[in-house]
Amino acid sequence: MEESQSVRATAKDHAAFIAVTLLYWICLYIYVPILPLYVESLGATYSFVGIVLGSYGFMQIVIRLPLGIVSDRMRVRRPYMALGMLTGALSCFCFALTSHVGWTLAARAISGVSASTWVAFTVLYASYFAKHEATRAMGTISLMTVAGQLIGMGLSGFLADGWGWHATFWAGGIVGLLGFALTFAVKEPRGGVFRAPIRARDLTQVMKEPILLKVSSLSIMAHSILFITMFGFMPSYAEVLGASKFDLSLLVFAFMIPHALSSFCSGKWIAPHFGAWPTVIAGFVLSSLCTLAIPLLPSLGWLFVTQSLNGFAQGLHMPLLLGLAIQSIDMDKRATAMGFYQAVYAIGMFGGPFVAGWLNQWGGLASGFYLAAVIGTAAAGLTLYWGRREKEHQRLAA
Repeated sequence: MEESQSVRATAKDHAAFIAVTLLYWICLYIYVPILPLYVESLGATYSFVGIVLGSYGFMQIVIRLPLGIVSDRMRVRRPYMALGMLTGALSCFCFALTSHVGWTLAARAISGVSASTWVAFTVLYASYFAKHEATRAMGTISLMTVAGQLIGMGLSGFLADGWGWHATFWAGGIVGLLGFALTFAVKEPRGGVFRAPIRARDLTQVMKEPILLKVSSLSIMAHSILFITMFGFMPSYAEVLGASKFDLSLLVFAFMIPHALSSFCSGKWIAPHFGAWPTVIAGFVLSSLCTLAIPLLPSLGWLFVTQSLNGFAQGLHMPLLLGLAIQSIDMDKRATAMGFYQAVYAIGMFGGPFVAGWLNQWGGLASGFYLAAVIGTAAAGLTLYWGRREKEHQRLAA
């Protein structure tokens, strides 16, 4: 059951939450662009790099949904925000304090625990708003997510270039501790928009929804591509083309700024004009082409161009898949559907870089990008087929 809002959040409350959220994403993503290069520098094979990268998603598969259920039942969110900041800081310090390749796996897995607490952030922020303002709340928090990731990833190469690999990890750890301290300034309202605890019965029911299963499958594929490319082995290939650590920061901006712009425009203007399913198809096709081109590029400049287009393409379908996942779900089960959806797409975060790492070990860096291109092409085909089916069902139901 949802409770009516009894206490409105103040501007100070919003400021404290926004500060913690930005620090959370900075802490989680500040070392992402240099991570594959750092693990390789310790003597790891591509296959082990893939395992390290994939452990982030694996921990979310295991932890995210159970943690959300416990948080719902306890009706508290701030302790989980604090846990997210602490584990994020711990991940960074594990990287900073060691130079053994085995510890990189443990450190990255801990960051997956941190990422699993994100659901607590979103639910708490929704409690600052009246029920009819929930869309506004999610739009604001999505902007904070992109901003935090962009700041963190943008700082990554700059810090590593100026002060070495470990400077990036130390910075992330300090940011995490600062965010942990600020969680005590975050207000957890007694009223507000709370969601009912996820029940096994509801989970079983939403898992039977065909559209949710289809869109979740597409999201697995979308996150596989993202975590093979920009959040995976892209920095390694950029280095092959002669990129410095500072160039990695520029590559992040080249990808993330178009990604943020298209994420904002996709649901607001593009999908209403062209349709949600055609827009998702366009995103997958363009992303697949840009990824296929990576191993064929002659210079670093062309990598910047293709990844700007790739960032725009991936921003087209990511927010639309989120909307399609819940649009046919009853309002009282949407929170359960969202919990399922978020847990399922983490399979792509794990499976994409894991499989790509083994392929790269066998056939070189190009192999992983070819895999991502095949996944994008398959996703476009499935979207075309399922989109036509949905349109036909709607026509018959009219």
